Amino acid sequence: MELNRNQYFFLGIVFILVGLQLRMVSSYVLNEHATRFLAERTQSSSSSATMVSFTSDVGALPKKVINPPEWLGWCLISFGAVLILHSMAMKKPGG
Repeated sequence: MELNRNQYFFLGIVFILVGLQLRMVSSYVLNEHATRFLAERTQSSSSSATMVSFTSDVGALPKKVINPPEWLGWCLISFGAVLILHSMAMKKPGG
């Protein structure tokens, strides 16, 4: 599938908005369902696997906190700007 000018522009806007979101928020706290999903999928250690099986019966896991690095927001903003500039350099659709 080949992307046209409008799709590049839209992707650029989305990347810029996600990058701005990452720059504005310092950390994200996942809910219990998302924390359990990550713990079941990653199982980085055997203690976390036993913790998941133990806490699924008793109650809630401690909520996972994600701290994205500062450079990630800048990277997404830059990539979005490049996509928008690329879309401006392409020919207009239908013409």
